[in-house]
Amino acid sequence: MGETDDTQAIIQKALEGNQIAFSTLLDTFWNGVYGFQLKRTENENDAEDITIQTFSKAFDKLQSYDPSYGFKTWLITISKNIHVDLVRKRKRNLETDGNQEAVKKVLDDAPSAEDQLINEQNLAKLLLHIKKLKPHYQEIINLRYFKELSYAEIANELNEPVNNVKVKLLRAKKLLAEVINGEQ
Repeated sequence: MGETDDTQAIIQKALEGNQIAFSTLLDTFWNGVYGFQLKRTENENDAEDITIQTFSKAFDKLQSYDPSYGFKTWLITISKNIHVDLVRKRKRNLETDGNQEAVKKVLDDAPSAEDQLINEQNLAKLLLHIKKLKPHYQEIINLRYFKELSYAEIANELNEPVNNVKVKLLRAKKLLAEVINGEQ
């Protein structure tokens, strides 16, 4: 999909707090950012982490996005910076706490189509589906749907910024919905 007025319209909706718009941005641009980082890092886990952090940061700073740049270009730039920071951090090898400014509430808690789909699954079957996801996606689905923790509680449990949790959960729900739909 080209960077059209469509993308700008979706970004506008996201700025107004529309959860589906965030989901759409994630779905549309995930593979581009992930693919770019996979080439750079040659490591699936790093690529995935960086992509999650990229969307987390992008959603947090969405109001500062300048539409005269392509949205994908902007995302790639953010992801490059995150990668450079990661490499630096590893060189220093210091466990410094990533001091994130207060994270705005990116997503409302309205159930999405994926939530409906997940909720309608028979539990035993759902657990089988969940097992097909990567461990860190399994964990976040478990914390959210089975332990029913809030975003803040999950962030605390995983020791990650709330925005990362939200992006990871969006991604996990999308992957789980794909697994469920693939089985039907």
